[in-house]
Amino acid sequence: MSKSASRNKVKPDTILKTFWRDNDHFADLFNAALFDGEQVLNPADLMEVDTDVSSMVKFNNHAETVQKVLDVVKKTAYGVDFVIWGLENQSKIHYAMPLRHMIGDSFSYLKEYNEIAARNKSEKGFESSDEFLSNLKRTDRLHPVISLCVYYGEKEWDGPFCLADMLEIPEKLKPLVSDYKMNLLQLRKSGSLRFHNADVDTVFDVSCSIYEKDFQKINTVYKEKAIPAELGVVIGAITESQSLINHALQSEKKGGQIYMCGALEELVNEGVQRGREEGRIEGIKANIRTCKTFKISKSDTIKNVVKEFALSEDEAKAYVEKYW
Repeated sequence: MSKSASRNKVKPDTILKTFWRDNDHFADLFNAALFDGEQVLNPADLMEVDTDVSSMVKFNNHAETVQKVLDVVKKTAYGVDFVIWGLENQSKIHYAMPLRHMIGDSFSYLKEYNEIAARNKSEKGFESSDEFLSNLKRTDRLHPVISLCVYYGEKEWDGPFCLADMLEIPEKLKPLVSDYKMNLLQLRKSGSLRFHNADVDTVFDVSCSIYEKDFQKINTVYKEKAIPAELGVVIGAITESQSLINHALQSEKKGGQIYMCGALEELVNEGVQRGREEGRIEGIKANIRTCKTFKISKSDTIKNVVKEFALSEDEAKAYVEKYW
C-alpha cells in the first residue's frame, strides 16, 4: 500500500479495482460466476485493456460525446480472435443497472467498430459501395463483450436483472422487444460458487460471514489462520468497516498478515458503537419531534437538546436544522 493508503485515504472503489486487476483474481471471479467453476479463463491469457469506452455519438447533424469508464477490462485471445471481459463493482442497488451495462457494452462495440472503420478507410480496400458507406467490409466481425456486475451490498438486490424488467411492455409487443440480460453476482448469495483462488474465496467467505453476523464461523475457521493484510483491506472495503481497514493497514506495517480474531473483536466493537450512535441520533430526533409538536421554539429546542444529550450548541443547532 502507498503512504496515502496508510492514511486511509484510498476509496473502497479503488481498493476493489486494484484487487480485481490481478489476473488470477479476475479469472477466478469470472470462472466461478459464469462457468460454474470451470477453468474457462486462463489468467496467463488475460491482457489489460483501456477502461475508457467513451465515444462520440452522432445523430443527423448533432454530435455528442458520452463518457463511460468501466472498472476493470481484460482481453483474452482465442487463436486469432479475442473476447473482451468487463467488470463493474457496485456497492449500492442501482435501478438502471441493466441499461448502464447495455450502454457500456454498446460503447465497447462502437469503439472496436471505429478502430476497424479507421483502418479500412486508411487502407482503402473496399470492394463495393456498400462497404464504403458502412466503413465495414463484408467479412469484418466485431468481438464479443461479456460484462459482469458484482454487487457487494448487504441488502438483497431488488433491482432489475435485465432490460425487460425496466420496461412496461404490452403483452402483444413482448416478442418484438429486444431484451438485454445483465450478468449479476450478489456477494451475499455467493456461497454456492466454486472459487479456486484462495484469496478470492477468503474475501467472499469472510465478507458473507460478516454480513450474516456469523462471527462464530469466522472465529472457528480463521481464528488461528493468518491472512494477508491486503485481503483484510479488501474485506473492509466491501463491508464498509473502517476498523477492519485500519487493523489491516496497521498489521501490514508489522509483517503483512492479520489474524481475524483481533480484527473480529474490533469489528464487533465497531458494530456496537455504531448501534449506540444510531440509538443516540434516534433519541435526538424524537426529542426534536416532541418539541415541535408542543410548538416549542427552535431556540428553546436547541437548549433542550444541549441539556439532554450533552452536546455543544453548534452540534445541537445542526441536529435541529436537519430534523426540524
